[in-house]
Amino acid sequence: MSIFSSIMGKIFGHHDSAGAPQPASATPPSGATAGAAPAPAASAPAQSAPAQQPIDVEAVLTQMQSSHSEQLNWRTSIVDLMKLLGLDSSLAARKELAGELHYNGNTEDSAAMNMWLHKQVMQKLAENGGKVPDDLK
Repeated sequence: MSIFSSIMGKIFGHHDSAGAPQPASATPPSGATAGAAPAPAASAPAQSAPAQQPIDVEAVLTQMQSSHSEQLNWRTSIVDLMKLLGLDSSLAARKELAGELHYNGNTEDSAAMNMWLHKQVMQKLAENGGKVPDDLK
């Protein structure tokens, strides 16, 4: 599993544990009563999955921070974001993440890479169904 997939899983999986999306996706198939409706209903959830309400990334991370023992600056630091999610935040892991996200800069300039990584992760979360405030993108 890629590091970015792990980040998504920690954030989106944390939200799924609340159970809100599950009943919403179960309602359309049970609402279909016609015999010919099951085939379109089977494709409808696939089409409606992206249309579901986006996961509020800021709210999930804020909630995680409130129960975390260490005060982390996940809003600006990729290292703190990864720590908050319980992921390896080492330089090697961040370089691997940079490779996954196609970073073209110098990975030896960790400050520049870290700033780019944080912005990219937030943008990718938004592209994959996350609601991310503009100030975090």
